[in-house]
Amino acid sequence: MLQLAMILNVSKIKTESLLLFCKDLILSYKDKIDTNNYGIDKEIIDNFNDIGNDMLKQILNVTFPENYYIQNRKHYRIKAILDGYNFINKEISKNLKENESFNPSMLYFSLLALWFKELNKESRSKEYIYFILYPYSHIYDDLLVKMKNKEFKNLNIKMIELAEKIIYKFDKYDLK
Repeated sequence: MLQLAMILNVSKIKTESLLLFCKDLILSYKDKIDTNNYGIDKEIIDNFNDIGNDMLKQILNVTFPENYYIQNRKHYRIKAILDGYNFINKEISKNLKENESFNPSMLYFSLLALWFKELNKESRSKEYIYFILYPYSHIYDDLLVKMKNKEFKNLNIKMIELAEKIIYKFDKYDLK
């Protein structure tokens, strides 16, 4: 019997896994951020919420609805996407201590910046043009350089370091 090897664009699958994870991360905290935790200016929080809403809108444009992934989870491509999603989720859970503070906004943002800018993933894909051309450095300036609250700045740096660790592992990860 002749078997045909399934040809998958691994980079696209990993990109979709990452975008799904970021979508869920954004949805998990959307409209739930307490601005008093670190005494951060409401303007900064509102600005980052606007960025999160824009990112979410773009992610929704390039991914399928949630039920699509659930209904088709046995399909080899969707199975690989969900495997990538689970890898990212497990790695983040493994690296964050229980009840440890983290900034989901900076985490998803750093994950995307590293994937699309530093590793230059999907740089020729028109469907991901928003993420490829996004001016990540301006946001880093706002959340690091211009941030007056040292505790929050350190938390953001920790999120960048965590994102680096996860993205470099994810890039090397072999999908199942």
